[in-house]
Amino acid sequence: MKIVVIGGSGLIGSKVVELLAAQGHQAVAASPRSGVNAVTGEGLAEALDGAAVVVDVSNAPSFEPAAALEFFETTARNLLAAEAAAGVGHHVALSIVGADRMPNVGYMRAKVAQEKVVAASAVPHSIVRATQFFEFLDAIADTGTDGDTVRLGPVLFQPIAADDVAATVADVALGAPVGGIVEVTGPERSRLDEVIRSVLRAEQDPRQVVSDPAAGYFGAVVADDALVPLGEARTGSIRLADRRALDTGGR
Repeated sequence: MKIVVIGGSGLIGSKVVELLAAQGHQAVAASPRSGVNAVTGEGLAEALDGAAVVVDVSNAPSFEPAAALEFFETTARNLLAAEAAAGVGHHVALSIVGADRMPNVGYMRAKVAQEKVVAASAVPHSIVRATQFFEFLDAIADTGTDGDTVRLGPVLFQPIAADDVAATVADVALGAPVGGIVEVTGPERSRLDEVIRSVLRAEQDPRQVVSDPAAGYFGAVVADDALVPLGEARTGSIRLADRRALDTGGR
């Protein structure tokens, strides 16, 4: 089966391509570097020719709210129009757990807008919402940093390994369209400030993490449960300590 992965050269996309190819599928990594641009539409028709499934794990080049909104809405519309023309039977989009519960975070509003375009399309779809990746925890620390202090909200947090996200996306892509949302999260729930504190300690980073309810998440105050699933969700198997052990070779 031919499956086109938009954003196939990125963190999640490259893993999805590898997983699908290992199962014998024709997994095509599509991105601007391969001549496929979902923003302009360049190369889409050629890439989608004969495809049964399209997986969209592309990401906006900017977190600025207006730019992110334009990126996600434009790429979704272009992809779904090209998929309808090509007879694609399943569109899988990667989104974020709690995106619809954080309207004061511009990037989350953009992801919700993307989801709405996907849901309104005639192309059968599945939306995979994941919690934050282990691989982005350092970036979260940086957003809350002021000098030697990192201020973060004490909100519930359940991060997940990119490998587990990719495995879920690949599994959903090989199944029937769900016509809705599948959520996936990491195996351990804690608080955002506590998780980042443990990450910096393990990295011997001298910054001190301060629990500050006013700091919120990416500069916006969010509800205590905004970053975690509220209902049924799949659970990854890789713990943060497992990921760290792999990164350090077990040292």
